[in-house]
Amino acid sequence: MNSRKQPVIFCDFDGTITLSDNIVAIMKHFKPEGYEPIMEQILSHGISIREGVGQMFSLLPSSMKQEVTDFVLGQAGIRAGFEDFLGYLRDRDIPFYVTSGGIDFFVHPLLSPFNIPREHIYCNGADFSTDGITITWPTPCDEHCSNDCGMCKTTVMRQFPTSRYERILIGDSLTDFEGAKLADRVYSRARLTEKCQELGVNHTPFETFYDIRDDLIQREGE
Repeated sequence: MNSRKQPVIFCDFDGTITLSDNIVAIMKHFKPEGYEPIMEQILSHGISIREGVGQMFSLLPSSMKQEVTDFVLGQAGIRAGFEDFLGYLRDRDIPFYVTSGGIDFFVHPLLSPFNIPREHIYCNGADFSTDGITITWPTPCDEHCSNDCGMCKTTVMRQFPTSRYERILIGDSLTDFEGAKLADRVYSRARLTEKCQELGVNHTPFETFYDIRDDLIQREGE
């Protein structure tokens, strides 16, 4: 690792820390009427992630909060090696930030066993005081991003200037790609690996957090 700069890690949540995408899982399980065309528009870039996710959750009654939460907590597995990886980072005083397009009502409970400071978890919020679930967006895009991300990962990364930090990104999907272009190092899986290969962005594929920890150990002293 670059000894002149402070390493800092930005890690996706859905499909990276967890084994599957929880928003997709919620929609496919509860099947609120009208969600499928919205999902298709998000995937085809017809509408932004923020707009699409907001529309899909508004189709779910707020009264289902506990049911939806219980479903996610029951089915979202944590990727192997995550706890050991966090221990490795703590031993070396490497800051770890979760940068998630997920929603607080399932992100925080799933991460609660791992003692990550709340201020190091960036995700979207949910308001259950209306008829349908209303998603809130506490970390919108800054003036450098026009993708209408919802939770803008590059906005978070830009708070850590390259003059001082070695920015390391861990992710799995196209929502991580803009961040991958800003990062000094990328650990990728699934669609993010394909996109990095396609556009020539340097990356290290992984399947478990043991893979990332071992690679970081190997780079120590470089």
